[in-house]
Amino acid sequence: MKLDNILQVFVVKEKKFFPLFSESAKNILKAADLLLEQAKEEDHDKRIVYSHRIKECETAGDSITDKIIDELLDSYVTPFDRDDIHELAEAMDTFLDCIRDSSKKISIYQPKAASHKLIEIAEYIRKDAELLVEITDRFDNARKLVKELDALCDEIKETEHTVDDIYESYMSNLFSQEKDAIELVKKKNIAQALEDTSDVAKSLSNTIRSIVVKLG
Repeated sequence: MKLDNILQVFVVKEKKFFPLFSESAKNILKAADLLLEQAKEEDHDKRIVYSHRIKECETAGDSITDKIIDELLDSYVTPFDRDDIHELAEAMDTFLDCIRDSSKKISIYQPKAASHKLIEIAEYIRKDAELLVEITDRFDNARKLVKELDALCDEIKETEHTVDDIYESYMSNLFSQEKDAIELVKKKNIAQALEDTSDVAKSLSNTIRSIVVKLG
C-alpha cells in the first residue's frame, strides 16, 4: 500500500471520533430539553413520562460512549491524546447521568408546585448542553479554533457561577419560608441535584479546555 493511502486510512479513523462526540452532545441537549420541560411540569404522570424519556437518552448516551471507547481501542491515530479522549467521553457521560439523576428526583419526590428558581437552573443546564453542541461541532477544526473553543468553555464556567448564586438564594428562601418539612426536603434534594449537574458541566468544560490548551 502506498504511503498516501496509509495516511488516508489514519485520517479517516481519526475523524470517526468527531461525529460520535457531536452525537453525544446532541443527545445530552435532548435530555436537557426534556429536563427543562419536566421542571416546568406540575402534573404527576407527565413528570414520570419525562423521566422515562430522559432514561432513554441515558441509554443512548451509554451506547455512544461505548462506541467511542471501541474506536479508541481500534485506532492507532487519534485527534487528541488517547487519555483525553477517554476522559472527555466519560465526562460527557457523567453530565448526562446527572441530568438523569435530577429528573429522577423530580419524578420521585413530586413537589407540589414547580419552582421558578429551579426552572431557571434547568434553563442554564440546557444552555450548558447547547454550548457543548457548539464545541463538539467544531472539533474537526479545533486546532484553528482554539480561542473560540476556549471562549465557549468560559461561557459554561460563567453559567456555573450564575447557577451557584441562584442556588444559594433559593436555599436561603426555602429554609426561611417553607413550613412543610417534607416539602422542604423534597425541594432541597431536587435543587441539590440540579446544582450538582451544573458543577459537572463546569468540570466537563475544564476537561475540554485542557484539550484545547494542548492544541494551542
